[in-house]
Amino acid sequence: MKPIRVLIVDDSPTVQSVLTSLLSESADIEVVGTASDAFEAKDLVIKTEPDVITLDVEMPRMDGITFLKRLMSFRPVPVIMISSYTRENSLRTLEALDAGAIDFVAKPTGDVEIGLPKLKHEITTKIRAAAQARIKPSVLFGKPEQPVPTAQIRPSDKIIAVGASTGGTRAIQRLLGSMPSNVNGIIIVQHMPPRFTEVFARQLDKLFPVDVKEAEDMDRLDPGKVLVAPGGRHLQVAKDYNGYFVRLQDGRPVKYQRPSIDVLFHSVAKTGGRNAIGILLTGMGNDGTDGLLAMKRAGAFTIAQDEATSVVFGMPGSAIEHGAVEVVAALDEIAGIVLSKLES
Repeated sequence: MKPIRVLIVDDSPTVQSVLTSLLSESADIEVVGTASDAFEAKDLVIKTEPDVITLDVEMPRMDGITFLKRLMSFRPVPVIMISSYTRENSLRTLEALDAGAIDFVAKPTGDVEIGLPKLKHEITTKIRAAAQARIKPSVLFGKPEQPVPTAQIRPSDKIIAVGASTGGTRAIQRLLGSMPSNVNGIIIVQHMPPRFTEVFARQLDKLFPVDVKEAEDMDRLDPGKVLVAPGGRHLQVAKDYNGYFVRLQDGRPVKYQRPSIDVLFHSVAKTGGRNAIGILLTGMGNDGTDGLLAMKRAGAFTIAQDEATSVVFGMPGSAIEHGAVEVVAALDEIAGIVLSKLES
C-alpha cells in the first residue's frame, strides 16, 4: 500500500520539525511538505496532493479556520487541526470541526519538542483514520437540520448512553436535534480532552431544548437532561432509590481513551440492564465494543451508526463484527428508533 501523504501547516518551525520527525518514523506515513502559512499551504496542496493535512489553528496572514473553509470549497482534503489548550482555541477548534475538519490534536503546554513526541500514537492514529474518512461538511453550531419534535414522550425509567469519537460532534448534534425536551436522561462520551468537552456541552446547550452540561460527580440523570463526560475523566452510571446519577473517576486510559466509552457502557449494563439503550456513533478504533456487548447481554437495546453515514466506521464496525449490535441505522434514523423504543 502507498504511504499516507501528509502536509504539515504550522507557523512554528519547531512544530514543523518535530511533527516531520515523528511522522517519518512510521513506514505508512510520508510527509510531503511543510508550510508556514495558508498561502504557502494552498500552493503545496495543489503541488503535492496530500491525503491528509495537519493544520494549526493560529497562523499569520490567514488563520487556520479561514483557510480550512476555503480549502473545503475548492479541494476538500481530510484535515487534523492542531490546537492549544485554551478556552478560546477550544471554541475555534469546534468551529473547525463544523467547517469540515475530521479531528484535532491538542498541543501540549510547555516545550513542544518534549510534549509532541508523547502524542505520537494519538497523532498517527488520527492521521490514519483521517486518510480513510468520508468528508461530510455539515453544521454543528447552527440550526438543527431536522426540527425538534413538539410531541412529548411518556415518562419512563429508561436511560440512553451514547459513545462517539471521530466525526462525533456533528453526529451528536444531529441526534439531539431530533429529541423532544422531556427525553429520557442521556449520557454522552465523546473522545475529547479537558476544556473542549465543557465548551462542546455549552454550545450544545444553546441549541436544543434539553438541558446539556458537562457532567460533574453525583449529577443526576433526570428526564430532559444530557450529561457530557468531561475530558480526562471516566464516567460511570450508578443508581439509588431516586434514580440514576453519575460518578467520575481518574483511572488509567482504556483503549487509549479517558473518558472511555467502554467504561460508560459497562456501568450502564450493570445499573440499567433492560432499561437502557446504547448507541455507538462514528469513530476510529474499537472503544465501546466490549461495553456495548455487555449492554446487549444485559438486555439493553443497542444501535450502531451505519457505514454510509459514519465519518469513520471503526467503532461501529467493530461492535457490529463482535455481535454487540441489534440495529444498524443511518444517523438520521437513530433518533426515531430510540423514541419508538422509549414509547414501547
